[in-house]
Amino acid sequence: MKGPFVTRFAPSPTGRLHRGHAFSALTAAAAAREAGGRFLLRIEDIDATRCRPEFEASIFEDLSWLGLQWEQPVRRQSEHMADYQTALDGLAARGLIYRCFRTRRELAEDITRAPHGPPDAWRGKPLTGAEEAQRLAAAEPFAWRLSMAAAETAGLPGLEFTEEGHGPDDQRGAIIVDTRRVGDVVLARKDVGVAYHLAVVVDDALQGVNQVIRGQDLFEATFVQRVLQTLLDLPAPTYRHHRLLTGPDGKRFAKRDRAETLADLRAQGVTPEALRRELGF
Repeated sequence: MKGPFVTRFAPSPTGRLHRGHAFSALTAAAAAREAGGRFLLRIEDIDATRCRPEFEASIFEDLSWLGLQWEQPVRRQSEHMADYQTALDGLAARGLIYRCFRTRRELAEDITRAPHGPPDAWRGKPLTGAEEAQRLAAAEPFAWRLSMAAAETAGLPGLEFTEEGHGPDDQRGAIIVDTRRVGDVVLARKDVGVAYHLAVVVDDALQGVNQVIRGQDLFEATFVQRVLQTLLDLPAPTYRHHRLLTGPDGKRFAKRDRAETLADLRAQGVTPEALRRELGF
């Protein structure tokens, strides 16, 4: 690792935080404290269709209640769209992305017809210039997708990352990136703007994050992100994926399942000290 230890907690303000978020934030903050490093908070609010100011406010409230402190100013992705556009323009100039006009339903049907690997491994083919011009003239919506075929042609030698935690199948150490498992992921689209994978690698590089500490549900995302880091000539952080907390039903805590929130726990009289003990801190 070059330079001081720098890590971050990067929630999206699309709902209120739950125990799983608390565990991840506490894990990252504890690692920074033990290493004498820096702990950053980043608000990943690029999805204007789902992010809400009240959820952002609740993130600050919940983390403060837990006793966490972070550096100021907090980076909000919505305030840095020019950074992501610069990265996207660089990929476009090298022919590494293309306009995809397929709907989500069409993509799902393609995956069903050709089930070769995980859903994210879908690969398409750019339209001819005439076909693309016709669709653009008709104002059809499109997404900018990474062309993995072009990326592999450009060269992705010996891609790997260091895993200091463990993946869902207990992967650790030097992890080889199998680019066959990486598809033509969406990097930008009209309704959301820039997509998660592109924004996160740009943010980590600009903020000097060299330790990414997060849940095992994002382990596979590291493959895509290492590809983008290589194509954009960005440094590769060390990764530390941690276990996912589960409820009494065995399911992991998730916003979409309306998991009990930290605000709910406060209302029940749970103290931050009690929650930290429950989570092993």
